[in-house]
Amino acid sequence: MSFKTPDLCDTFESELGQSLRVVTPMFQSYGGRKAFTGQIATLKLFEDNSLVREVLGEAGQGRVLVVDGGGSLRCALVGDQLAILAQKNSWAGIVVYGCIRDSADINQTDIGVRALNTHPQKSIKRGVGEKELAVTFGGVTFNPGEWLYADEDGILVSARNLLS
Repeated sequence: MSFKTPDLCDTFESELGQSLRVVTPMFQSYGGRKAFTGQIATLKLFEDNSLVREVLGEAGQGRVLVVDGGGSLRCALVGDQLAILAQKNSWAGIVVYGCIRDSADINQTDIGVRALNTHPQKSIKRGVGEKELAVTFGGVTFNPGEWLYADEDGILVSARNLLS
């Protein structure tokens, strides 16, 4: 299943801004997969990655975990151990509106990761956050069950699977 986000934008031009949305280009690319797609699972939290570990410990079934970390640049929400866990449990990718750490090791995993930046400090662990709700950042609302497409040119969100 190969795709290019520019081609998807061209093919589904009539849906742009409605059922097909383009995320503001603000993310850095990490992980061994430069392109990835899957249905969205969401988390909303702030400087606490307890729920990230919990969700990535579940069967990913090719989904993409979208983490609304409030855009915090004060700690990392995903590190190498979580990326390895995600790979082991068949997650296609992780998008973090926040930071990651252990980027060199994450780049060796077979998973796609997008994040604002890196930060060496780990997050707190209080178990605070919310799962499976609509989250908004980068000019786009990410709804659980919708589809995310990421490659070297950007990130798209669609209400439906564009590759079937």
